[in-house]
Amino acid sequence: MRSDLIKSGADRTPHRALLKALGVTDSEMNKPFIAVVCAASDYVPGHSHLHDISRHVKDGIRNAGGVPFEFFTIGVCDGLAMNHRGMRYSLASRELICDSIEVMLTAHPLDGVVFIPNCDKIVPGMIMAAARLNLPSIFVSGGPMNPGKAMGKRVGYSEIYEAIGKFSNGEIGEAQLSDFENNACPTCGSCSGMYTANSMNCLTEAVGLALPFSGTEPAVNAARRRLAKETGERIVELVKQGIKAKDIITRKNMLNALATDMAIGASSNTVLHLLAIAHEAGTDIKLSDIEAMSKTTPQLSKLNPASDVFITDLNDVGGIQAVIRELAKGGHINTDVLTVSGTQQQRIDNAMPADGTIIHTCENPIRKDGGIAILSGNLALNGSVVKQGAVKPEMMDFTGTAKVFDGEQDAVDAILNNVIIPGDVVVIRYEGPKGGPGMPEMLAPTAAIVGKGLDGSVALITDGRFSGASRGAAVGHVSPEAAEGGLIAYVKSGDKIHINIPARSIELLVDDEEIARRRAKGVTKPERVLDGYLKRYARLVAGSDKGAVFED
Repeated sequence: MRSDLIKSGADRTPHRALLKALGVTDSEMNKPFIAVVCAASDYVPGHSHLHDISRHVKDGIRNAGGVPFEFFTIGVCDGLAMNHRGMRYSLASRELICDSIEVMLTAHPLDGVVFIPNCDKIVPGMIMAAARLNLPSIFVSGGPMNPGKAMGKRVGYSEIYEAIGKFSNGEIGEAQLSDFENNACPTCGSCSGMYTANSMNCLTEAVGLALPFSGTEPAVNAARRRLAKETGERIVELVKQGIKAKDIITRKNMLNALATDMAIGASSNTVLHLLAIAHEAGTDIKLSDIEAMSKTTPQLSKLNPASDVFITDLNDVGGIQAVIRELAKGGHINTDVLTVSGTQQQRIDNAMPADGTIIHTCENPIRKDGGIAILSGNLALNGSVVKQGAVKPEMMDFTGTAKVFDGEQDAVDAILNNVIIPGDVVVIRYEGPKGGPGMPEMLAPTAAIVGKGLDGSVALITDGRFSGASRGAAVGHVSPEAAEGGLIAYVKSGDKIHINIPARSIELLVDDEEIARRRAKGVTKPERVLDGYLKRYARLVAGSDKGAVFED
């Protein structure tokens, strides 16, 4: 066993002495040592209960004859980091999480790992670490929070931001806004819609690294605790069987995750994270694979923020395995692949059939192509991403007038102060991986557009990214980014922009000669005073089309 590096032989007597200082017994020295990597935190609602989840995981490890050793990672709450400098650290934290786990599990070699994430960047950061270390690995998330209720209807986190737009319009008062504040997030857990956290937890299950229902079982349910205990028991079996992370993170499994991504209308951030995971695993997945999957995979579920159906509703009708079962019927899933609990076929043999309402059938899908689309054109030579499953029909092919902002806050102010009018395309630039730096999420401007009632007449494009809670004609991940000389840096207010989602195109309608003149003249970049980790991050990070990983 790998843990023999710290517990076997006379020359490891000092190591055993330190282990015995922890209370490890002689009999335990002969058992598998299992790491429990937990992202518990006192001020992230998605992680506040993870100490309890971890306790059940450790009980399961002991039940199965292993010895658990817990340590912790950082974890940024994107909601708390939103709209200030802290958001620039959110995506950047993914690489820190991965690196810190590599450090701990190389310095302290153990035999297997249970990962306990829940929120946005923690999930992919941990999967990247699993691929890098290639140990027997399994995941169990903390689960989603229940939907809230405000103004007499069920709501999620995104509706709070949209309520701000309605408040600024005078459509609701302070009492109604307070109703959202007090009741939209009623329990612990990852925010209740198909936002980035829940998207990534569902895709962790789809790729085969977690047990069924890990992505959807509510945080507050006793079934979540039983699932945690079963996960702890299962990791000991994976160690005995010698099944490692990269035995599961294969191209076929990644394609299964991509198909599921398209079927559930997941967050556009999943594109960044799946590319980064594939990079760590040495799996050949590119933007072209994502676009190919988008064109051929039907969208079967439409969840909040794109509808009033929540992830807890998806759990009630069979969760992700029911989605995968229906996709397999349509020939969209590799069923012979290995997961942490048998083959994918064995898992869906026990899954519920599609209910036809929350999970549509392949014969009667919500849409015939996937929930995410990759657009390219002169404005995005290396690609851009839109969550097309959350775009209104009238905005699928849209030509508008650019209003350009060199940063998010100026755009938000313009929207809330009625500077943005129907027919506009809001352009937010210098918010990419290098230019931001950190590619901050932009829930505030997209929610403000929705709150102002403009989501059927205004588009938004950016080299930054969007929250999974965003909806509307919002095109992100524009690559090359402005800071790298992409054409988005040379757009001027008043230019016409054509976004054609069915044709997968995004074009600046300015002739080549004028573009050449603008490039020759150059642009004035906004000042970014960087220090500490962000300074190093901006120097190392690659473009969004490569998953915003560190350059090799």
